Amino acid sequence: MNDVRHLYIHLPFCAHRCGYCDFVTVVGRRGEHGRYVDALLGELELERGALAPRLETIFLGGGTPTFTEPGALERLLAALPDAGEVTVEANPETVTPELAALLRRNRVNRVSIGAQSFHTSLLDVLGRVATPDDVRRAVYVCRDAGFDNISLDLIYGIPSQGSSELASDLAEAVALEPEHISAYELEAKPGTRFTHAHGAELERVAASMETYFELVVEALTGAGYRWYETANFCRVGARADGGDLRARHNLAYWLGRDYLGLGVGAVSTIEQRRWRNAPSLRGYLAALEAGAPPPREHEHLPGATRDVERLMLGLRLDEPLVLANLEHALDDAGLRRLERLGLAQRRDGALTLTRRGRFLGDGVTARLLA
Repeated sequence: MNDVRHLYIHLPFCAHRCGYCDFVTVVGRRGEHGRYVDALLGELELERGALAPRLETIFLGGGTPTFTEPGALERLLAALPDAGEVTVEANPETVTPELAALLRRNRVNRVSIGAQSFHTSLLDVLGRVATPDDVRRAVYVCRDAGFDNISLDLIYGIPSQGSSELASDLAEAVALEPEHISAYELEAKPGTRFTHAHGAELERVAASMETYFELVVEALTGAGYRWYETANFCRVGARADGGDLRARHNLAYWLGRDYLGLGVGAVSTIEQRRWRNAPSLRGYLAALEAGAPPPREHEHLPGATRDVERLMLGLRLDEPLVLANLEHALDDAGLRRLERLGLAQRRDGALTLTRRGRFLGDGVTARLLA
C-alpha cells in the first residue's frame, strides 16, 4: 500500500477518569507506560508498510497523552515518522515548561489543550482536575516554548450551565488567542454514573442546546474565527506564514481519507476495510509482546458505505462537497426540497449547506441520503 498519510496513536493513561468520558482509558498504571510504548512501537513496525514515506498528520490522543511518563513519551515521539502536522492532546494540569520543551524537541508543532470550561463549578461537575488558572498557564507555557498552533477544547450543555456561563467561557477562550477552538456538545452516554447523577439536569439543558450552539457560532465568528466545521473554528492568517490553521488530522477524517490507528481501542480505515483494536490493555500488551497484531474487530466497507460516510462527514465542512461519484448516495427529491427551504445549495457539481442548514446539521444531512 504505502500510501496512508494520516496516523492516530492512542495513549490511554489518565490520572483519573472523568464521569462523562467513554473513551478507552486506564487510570494510573505508571509502571506500565514504558511497556505500552514498546507495544505501540511494535504495532507501528507491523503496520509500517501501509504508511507513505512522509505523513501529512500524526495525532496523539487519549486518555491523556501528556500524563504518560516523560521518558516513555519522548521515546515514542522520537521514533515516529516525519509529518507536516504533529498534534498532542494535553490536559492543562500536565503542562509544564519541561513537558512543553519535550514536545518541541520531538517535532510536535500543535498542542490541543482540554480546557472544557473556565468555571470551577462546571469543571467540578465534569470531574476535571484542572482549574481555570491551569488552563491559562498551559497556554502561556506553550507560547513561551514557541508553539504557534494551539487549540482549546470547550464543552457546552454541562449540567447547571446557563447561557451567561457559556458566553463567559467563550470570551475567556478568545482572550487567550488560540489559533483553533473546538466547542463540543456534551454527550453523556445512557447508563453511565454521570447520567445517573445528572439525568434531570441533562434533560433541562438538552432543551437549550440549539440556543447554545447558535451562541457558540455567533461568539466565535464574531471574534474572527472561521466556522469551518460543525464544532470547530480556526483563525485565518494568524501565523506569519499564513498557514491553514484548520485541524488537518481531523480534516482527513471529514474528507474521507484513509488513516491508520495504533494502540488499545484505536480504529483504522483503509480502502474498504475498517478495524478496531480491542479495548483490553492486557490483551493488547500480550499480543504485541508476542510479536502478533493485537486482537481486532474487522468490518468490510463497501464502496457505497464509504460514499455515504463521505457525504455525511463532508457536509459538516464550510467548503463545497464535490459530488463526483457521490450522486448515487443522494436523494434527489430530498435535495430539491431542502434547496427550496433554503437549507442546501447545489452549484457546479458541488453541494453545500447554507448557514441555516448548518445549524440544523445532521437532521438536514439525513434527509439528503438516498
